[in-house]
Amino acid sequence: MLKYTTSELNKKKISEKEVFCFNPGTENIDLETVESFGEEWLKFDEFSAEEIKNAGDQYFDIVTEKELNKASYVLDLGCGSGRWTKYMADKAKFIEAVDPSEAVFSAARAYNDLSNVRFTQAGVDTIPFEDNSFDFVISLGVLHHIPDTGKALKSLLRKLKSGGHALIYLYYALDNRGFLYKLIFNLSTVLRRVVSTLPHSFKQFVCDLLAIFIYLPFIGIAKLAKIILPGNLYMKIPLVYYRDKSWNIIRNDALDRFGTPLEQRFSKKQITEMMEAAGMGQLQFSENEPYWHVLAKKK
Repeated sequence: MLKYTTSELNKKKISEKEVFCFNPGTENIDLETVESFGEEWLKFDEFSAEEIKNAGDQYFDIVTEKELNKASYVLDLGCGSGRWTKYMADKAKFIEAVDPSEAVFSAARAYNDLSNVRFTQAGVDTIPFEDNSFDFVISLGVLHHIPDTGKALKSLLRKLKSGGHALIYLYYALDNRGFLYKLIFNLSTVLRRVVSTLPHSFKQFVCDLLAIFIYLPFIGIAKLAKIILPGNLYMKIPLVYYRDKSWNIIRNDALDRFGTPLEQRFSKKQITEMMEAAGMGQLQFSENEPYWHVLAKKK
């Protein structure tokens, strides 16, 4: 267990876990988005073992024991509900699970039995550990919700040891999609800008309706297309990613997609440039969804 570099502001005991709380910072952070995610993970705070394994296998498809193993000290930035921390718990020596939102308390409550995990409330610019402390760093679906993603990557990856590895997932800029797909997505973005401004409880209700009337129909079309279309043409249908996902995951992601105030998207080229600027090399992009998740080694 690593020592904190600053004195904790306070700590809360959740079940058998103590959560140490630090100032999340004020510069490179959107507090409205942090609050929104705190509300989201308080609602979706339980995932089955099967859901966690299936999702984890997709994100970690490019990670081997060479990068993540029983000797690894891991930093999970933006841990949210703690599902990636849970997925890695039996693969790592110790995990520091960090999140700026109230979700960290739900995670600590849900996974208080994990003896090799510590939960900490802090932001990307106030990670309370020395630079060059971790063997493996992950941030999955988080940094695109930060005003300056490139700056956030640099702050995060300073905590990684030389020769250590990072697994990063940033929303893609649809750079491998066609015109019609992009048009449908851009229309949904207009809707997101309206829904994300709604009061909390009403926003959740609306996002559930969107899951029913947008996600489920597209998923049904994708399943039918898989039967009747040749090859992998069905993979071009929007939301095909959710064809084998549980209703819990679909509802969660609908709220994530339409309820989040700040969202940015990046091409492979942009991600490569940001990662290299943060001192990373040997980038390996997964060819599988979700796009884009990438594994890289610190120079």
